[in-house]
Amino acid sequence: MKTRLAAAVAVVVAVYLMQLTLASAGAKVEAKPAGKTYAATIYVAGHGGHFARAEVIVDPADAAHPVQVTSLEQVNIGTTETHKTHDARLDPDGKTLFWSTYALDKEGKLHVGKSDGPSGKVLKDVAFTPDPRAPMKAGPGYCASGQSRKAFLPVFMGNEAYVDVYDKASMERRHRVFVSDLGYQAGSYQFVHGTNSNDMKKFVLTVTLKGDDGKMNGKQDVLLLDLPALEKGKLEVLARTTLTGEPGKTIAFRQYFTRDDALVFQSAADRMWVLDARTLKLVDEKMTRDFGENHDVQPTPDGKYALLTLRTSNTGSCDPAGNPIPDKKVTDGALLLYDATAKTLVGQPTSVCFSCHKDAGQGDKNAVLCGLAANFAR
Repeated sequence: MKTRLAAAVAVVVAVYLMQLTLASAGAKVEAKPAGKTYAATIYVAGHGGHFARAEVIVDPADAAHPVQVTSLEQVNIGTTETHKTHDARLDPDGKTLFWSTYALDKEGKLHVGKSDGPSGKVLKDVAFTPDPRAPMKAGPGYCASGQSRKAFLPVFMGNEAYVDVYDKASMERRHRVFVSDLGYQAGSYQFVHGTNSNDMKKFVLTVTLKGDDGKMNGKQDVLLLDLPALEKGKLEVLARTTLTGEPGKTIAFRQYFTRDDALVFQSAADRMWVLDARTLKLVDEKMTRDFGENHDVQPTPDGKYALLTLRTSNTGSCDPAGNPIPDKKVTDGALLLYDATAKTLVGQPTSVCFSCHKDAGQGDKNAVLCGLAANFAR
């Protein structure tokens, strides 16, 4: 609470001093037209064994910096050696944070669990040996996930890829469904991701395809599945399409439905796609490569805007003693705003990782972000 209050006071003081300076110089201060803003608590998954929990204000009228971070904290689920995570999935209660891990821990196990978002307390952590059909060394493991009212469904993104069904209350696994049952042979694809619609009737699944040369060919299969059937361990395809991007650069990562389930916002590494959630036809495409690598997209409750997570680079790194490292660039995690009405990206990305890494003497280490879960104020 003190951190948030201090951040808010700092913003007010900064604005006041700026206006005072302009007035003393004889400059005219123009009041910016008031518009709708959004406030949210966001959880951004990363490889440090923690989530970055940030309080953000989204002001679309600010053409340069529409996303402002007012406070930033860590929510730990483990360590870098045990709980690298890509997956952030908030329960509809807005408090329970479900997650899964991307890499093996030191005992060679994966983890699936849940935490209390506000306090950061880990409520359940289930460790298990990887499926023999999906052997792995460093990764990749789980990345995306979906949910129903009673089940958490993490998606294993490697080979062979599958969707698990965990009981939310007990965190016991009920089913494991392999994408080979949809006709995808191991080795014919690189990554698999997916999530649920808000009415919890559908589940979108993406498969990043490989060509005959064994390399990603830019094609992404997008499938719409029946979620009640999936929750019972069965695969029923409602719709299917193939989108094409650039070989080796376009990769379908995490996604979200709009609250009315009319659209799907799909991250795709070098770009972002907006799809009609019924037909899966392409509604919009925005290139993100000039800003960073897009790994997740979550719309605002009214569907007018969306927040993108980006892996980008930052300078101004420090060594563990806090000494600057000239021209040193490291991976940073950032948020970028998309205007769904104007179909355009707005302003510049806002970092949600680098300031903590730098302040903690970790500025020489990459901050590898992925999934996003935002709880917007009502």
